[in-house]
Amino acid sequence: MRKGFVRAVMLGVIAASSVTGAEAATALRFKAMADGTGKAVSDAVIVVDGDKIVSVGSGAGAIPAGAAVIDLRKYTAIPGLIDAHTHISWVWDEEPGTTPYRQSTRTVGENVFLAQKNLRRTLETGVTTVRDLNAQQEGADIALRNLINRGAMVGPRLFVATHGIFASPRPVGGVSGPDDMIRAVREVIALGADWVKLFASTGGTQNLTGDATLTVEEIKAAVEIAHPLGKKVAVHSYGPEGAKRAALAGVDTIEHAVDMDDGTLAMMKAKGITYIPTIDHNRFYADNAIPFEFRKGIGDEYHEFIAKNLETARRALKAGVKIGMGSDAVYTMAGENTRELGALVKAGMTPAQALAAATTTNAAMLGKEKSLGAITPGYFADIVAVEGDPLADVNVTVNNVRWVMKGGAVVVDKTGTAGPK
Repeated sequence: MRKGFVRAVMLGVIAASSVTGAEAATALRFKAMADGTGKAVSDAVIVVDGDKIVSVGSGAGAIPAGAAVIDLRKYTAIPGLIDAHTHISWVWDEEPGTTPYRQSTRTVGENVFLAQKNLRRTLETGVTTVRDLNAQQEGADIALRNLINRGAMVGPRLFVATHGIFASPRPVGGVSGPDDMIRAVREVIALGADWVKLFASTGGTQNLTGDATLTVEEIKAAVEIAHPLGKKVAVHSYGPEGAKRAALAGVDTIEHAVDMDDGTLAMMKAKGITYIPTIDHNRFYADNAIPFEFRKGIGDEYHEFIAKNLETARRALKAGVKIGMGSDAVYTMAGENTRELGALVKAGMTPAQALAAATTTNAAMLGKEKSLGAITPGYFADIVAVEGDPLADVNVTVNNVRWVMKGGAVVVDKTGTAGPK
């Protein structure tokens, strides 16, 4: 574990303990604040009490009497970022002679322990919340979520889906027909899922096909059982037909899909379905094709898919579809989560729109628009310090994270100087 991370966690414990009383709030002082809502404040002062933000102001006069002050005036504050699509429990220990797909079998407990590296690397990107869609092993994501929530493990807050639901035929767990889908959805919810994840097409890793596998009726059955139980539905579809069926069924998010037609995009806008394009994850696979022992020539296929992904995201943006930031980070991609922001800018977003995709848009997608995604009184104190102007250059958010607070506790400190004064 990196020294800076250990020091940051210890500072977080100190900071958290210092703000439990009303007389001992902590004031964070920044050069500026850039919010996903479009709000900008110079000489920003953010006052934190416990795990919540209590006020946002400007200048020394906004610092309450007796408050501990953390001086971050070299930096700009942004809200803690939200990654809408990860696989944080998928672990590769990087042992020599292994690949992520050729490594020794481990217990769920071992995987949960080793996944702490992914948790740490994710926090270091400024991502304080993730939606995790399909665990490597049954129960791993539930364990990580619960351990983090009880304070026994340091990591981003997790919204999890346990395992994804596939169409038959599969060796285990495939569904066939609406009644079977209802059974499968009830099972994942009973296991503790926050979200229901459906695989509505082929595609993933070295398979870049996108053939639809679930019917509209099957997807609709999942929605009709999940929504009354307070759960939302995310649909994996590499191709356009699975995405169209998902839109017809009224799901909540569609992941990855390329080549969606204008009718599908119009349905998504009308129904408020969020598109999570996950453009950058195939760049990660292309970069690692040799060490991961992928088939020869697959790099060209990845780049062709990326081009389709970018073009679909451009069209979705023009059509007014809500677009969220999701990395699809798996294995050693944890720590590269926010490179997706650069891809969104390539697709036509401004840096401010990309920041919103990772904050306000994703918070609303999670149903947490009144507690996450903005630096506002009453919201969780998820605050990131970046060096530079994130509204002028997206690379500031991607590359220049220096300090991270999650729920009032400092979890990353690369400043070398910040701390309660």
